[in-house]
Amino acid sequence: MTSTPVEELAEAFVELAGAAADESGSDDFLNLLADRCVLLLDVSAAGLSLVDERGRTCLVGASGERARVLTLLDDGPGQECQRTGAPVEVTDLGTTKLRWPEFTATAEAAGFAAAYSLPMRRQADVLGALTLFRATPGTPGTLDRVTARIARAMADLATIGLAQVRALRRQTDVAAQLQHALTSRVVIEQAKGVTGERLGLGMDDAFDLLRRYARSRNLRITELAGTVVDGSFDTGLLTPKSD
Repeated sequence: MTSTPVEELAEAFVELAGAAADESGSDDFLNLLADRCVLLLDVSAAGLSLVDERGRTCLVGASGERARVLTLLDDGPGQECQRTGAPVEVTDLGTTKLRWPEFTATAEAAGFAAAYSLPMRRQADVLGALTLFRATPGTPGTLDRVTARIARAMADLATIGLAQVRALRRQTDVAAQLQHALTSRVVIEQAKGVTGERLGLGMDDAFDLLRRYARSRNLRITELAGTVVDGSFDTGLLTPKSD
């Protein structure tokens, strides 16, 4: 049984929502979203670019290799869309040879004649751009109202998915940092105990010796503490007489 356009749209959004919730990464999600843009919209190809804090393209997704190459270029409607945060419509790439020489030449060689870029925005931040490619030129406003709304929804979905992936990564990074700090503190406490027992010192004095020794030799105290705990370091070297 053939699906209706509305059913295809609903199925695509359910599929994309599931992919956005997958913690495995952004690449598969962006590629899938680009593929679904081609399926749902009257376009030949689609590419999505994600930018870092400096506005540089750091990740792309595409419906095919031609779109991927164009999305990675340093000029073009996608790059301009990312910089300005505003949609860019180019109905005839034959008019952009001076504006975007590399992009225009590459796009025309790939068989594309028009491009439309939409920003992926999260409040005031521009996370990237969704660019749609067509094989035939058009006129201003070529994207009809329904197509434009679906394209906008796809760009918004990409923004939500990427924001979610970033949030998950931040949570993972924070958890890893906390775990590292906890592990380091445990090792240092163990090293203080070993040093204090062997040298007959209190915990504060033992820590002071460890810290001074590490500083004098440009070592991280956690590294020194680890060697004290595993027995590969002679704690006798920490005493003032041998320092």
